[in-house]
Amino acid sequence: MTDHTDDLNLKDRLDLIERMIAEGRRTTESWGWTFLLWGVAYYVAIAWSTWGSGNLAWPVTMLTAGALTGFIAWRRKRNQPPRTVGLAISSVWAAMGISLFLLLMSLGNSGHLTLHSSIAIVSAMLGMANAASSFILRWRLQFACALAWWISAEAACFGSDTQCWAVFLAVIFLCQIVFGLYAMLAEARERRPGALHA
Repeated sequence: MTDHTDDLNLKDRLDLIERMIAEGRRTTESWGWTFLLWGVAYYVAIAWSTWGSGNLAWPVTMLTAGALTGFIAWRRKRNQPPRTVGLAISSVWAAMGISLFLLLMSLGNSGHLTLHSSIAIVSAMLGMANAASSFILRWRLQFACALAWWISAEAACFGSDTQCWAVFLAVIFLCQIVFGLYAMLAEARERRPGALHA
């Protein structure tokens, strides 16, 4: 017996792929709040570590943001069936988040973490996750975010402290806050009565 996809002609297969990509983009748009949440969390951790007791700022803020993300995601998605593209993208982001947390905690506790290395690591890994998502979804805007994160990683490697911070803070604003708001607005447009689906 042949697989159902073997019975589809090429046009039907391409239509299916396009529908899956469009659904993946809508799924990512529905997660726009996470970009915004994490952008704010980065700013809170930066401010806390700069003007408060710096040792606990990042772990407490990141664990809180992670727990809040998990709780809100559970509340929003508990009655919806998982979708293949959404699972693939969320897996990329979860793996990146866990890796980033473990690596930075270990480097921080060992005393080997510097300003430049921490920004380079965060920026490179966020660039990777955005790039992977953009490749899966064929979404140029998210790939632009990946490029911005990679520029931030390079600035951390080759720039001064001031350049490193300036680029990092700007990229957080563009790729977390602005991209998150854009995705949330796109999702709101999709939910309007009479909205057309691509």
